[in-house]
Amino acid sequence: MLVATTRGRASKPGEMFGGERGMTPAFAEITVSIPPDNVRKVGEVAWPKKLPSDPATDFAVLRAEQVSQGTAESWFNTSVAKSQDRSVLVFIHGFNNRFEDSVYRFAQIVHDSGTHSVPVLVTWPSRGSLLAYGYDRESTNYTRNALENLFQYLGRDPNVKEVSVLAHSMGNWLALESLRQMAIRNGRLPPKFKNVMLAAPDVDVDVFRSQIADMGAPRPQFTLFVSRDDRALAVSRRVWGDVARLGSIDPEQEPYKTELAANNISVIDLTKIKAGDDLHHSKFAESPEIVQLIGTRLSSGQALSDNRLGLGDHIVTATAGVAHAAGTAAGLAIAAPVAVIDQDTRDNFASHVGALGATVPGGSAQGSPVSVDCASAKTTSTKICDR
Repeated sequence: MLVATTRGRASKPGEMFGGERGMTPAFAEITVSIPPDNVRKVGEVAWPKKLPSDPATDFAVLRAEQVSQGTAESWFNTSVAKSQDRSVLVFIHGFNNRFEDSVYRFAQIVHDSGTHSVPVLVTWPSRGSLLAYGYDRESTNYTRNALENLFQYLGRDPNVKEVSVLAHSMGNWLALESLRQMAIRNGRLPPKFKNVMLAAPDVDVDVFRSQIADMGAPRPQFTLFVSRDDRALAVSRRVWGDVARLGSIDPEQEPYKTELAANNISVIDLTKIKAGDDLHHSKFAESPEIVQLIGTRLSSGQALSDNRLGLGDHIVTATAGVAHAAGTAAGLAIAAPVAVIDQDTRDNFASHVGALGATVPGGSAQGSPVSVDCASAKTTSTKICDR
């Protein structure tokens, strides 16, 4: 995959990009090995259990190299020329995603969907912490111009015949804002932008109405993936003044039913799908039927966190929600014993406490780092690491 990011270079050895904002966009070429289907379920990211990763059972990074913009463009042009239909899939991750989270999740989506599109990952500066909601949201705003520039490049490239955009959670805000900017600047969106797939969008429904109107017509085919039992969006709704979030609406209720039909927006209701984490926020990627549906739509040319949350993280969210530090401190106190037995909670616990200005013996305010097996990975001085 080609990676375009506004993340800054990581300060820790062995990490490629961190959660802080870079002064200019950066690019990388990454190759991920996926284990055989008989040892992994469709929709599942087989996180490395040890270092070095075992490609027979786990996802493994075979190559990770930060490159110049010119080299990135060369890689892209070569990949488009080799593709079956000269199509491109741009993926934009959501809230609470570290760099490696977004890389592995996109690799899983591309592999499990069976798409032949050239994969481009857009990863923005998320700190990978439940307590960094405000920072993450502002980081999407920080990335709007960079993403619009990428969209403009794809729109101008005569070799690219079709562009699809898949965004998840808070990444939908970034995708919609960048498309809106592009439409206003150019007077319309390029006809080659065929599909915009909004998975569990953490977007105010009233703002979405305005964004769609600003894009004008004709527009790409929008497909909306909703789930009324999405607990993460329920928390977001409380944070944002009790206004419905787009990803948790009931598409059969008014005024949504009429408005969606009027704007030719397709809706796939995942409420009854039993897949994904306990927050019901990543069904689009972890349901075999849905991820294969994505691939079918893309392959036929028709006009859609994904992060690792531990049991302690769910307790934090249930205790107070992401916006209340005092309540979250109580949640952390409850979650502390869980961190002893839950690997994902251990990874995230130190960053939760660090966000409150406290310390954890032997911990880090940024959580556990990613490490690299330099012997088996073809990398430069900045590396993505196998977890």
